[in-house]
Amino acid sequence: MCVTCLRNHVDITENIPKQAVLHFCRNCERYLQPPNEWIQAALESRELLAICLKKLKGLKEVKLVDAGFIWTEQHSKRIKVKLTVHGEITGGTVLQQVFVVEFTVQNQMCNDCHRTEAKDFWRCLVQVRQRAENKKTFYYLEQLILKHKAHENTLGIKPEHGGLDFFYANDNHARRMVDFLLTMVPGKVTTSKRLISHDIHSNNYNYKYNWSVEIAPK
Repeated sequence: MCVTCLRNHVDITENIPKQAVLHFCRNCERYLQPPNEWIQAALESRELLAICLKKLKGLKEVKLVDAGFIWTEQHSKRIKVKLTVHGEITGGTVLQQVFVVEFTVQNQMCNDCHRTEAKDFWRCLVQVRQRAENKKTFYYLEQLILKHKAHENTLGIKPEHGGLDFFYANDNHARRMVDFLLTMVPGKVTTSKRLISHDIHSNNYNYKYNWSVEIAPK
């Protein structure tokens, strides 16, 4: 059988699904990468493409040559990926096939945001304040935070009078944000902690930590 007829009769992508589902948390704008990792990924980014490819069972049976996004409306809840693969069949013949996989984006709240909704989600709080009438510093900080992705591990951000509150699940992420802020703008930090609970049997203490960052007025 010639190569043209082989292409018509043999489908090297039959074990690869042509439709799949992506789970997206609207609160923190992260995608679920199985089994249980939530990753920040922009539309048509390399990170999102990697998540899509990992969702496709059967892709390991062929050789992936090329993969890229096909443009779709941002609000369509559809993401299309065009793939080019090579596969070897009987007799050592290698076939190339191009196909499209359509991903449906479904909303699903991540575990961190679930804890946020439960009102007892955070262990660490970073409060950023500035005693100044002009809020240009906070606008500048916002741009820096987005540029350097300093908010990736933030569970929630809440505007308050005179500043912002950043909530975190552990102190490492909170300390990182404090270090980032002091690197970008002049200010001073005060820390405190509050006992939430105490297990007398295991002698374990549960604290909530607070970092208060006061930005120098300009």
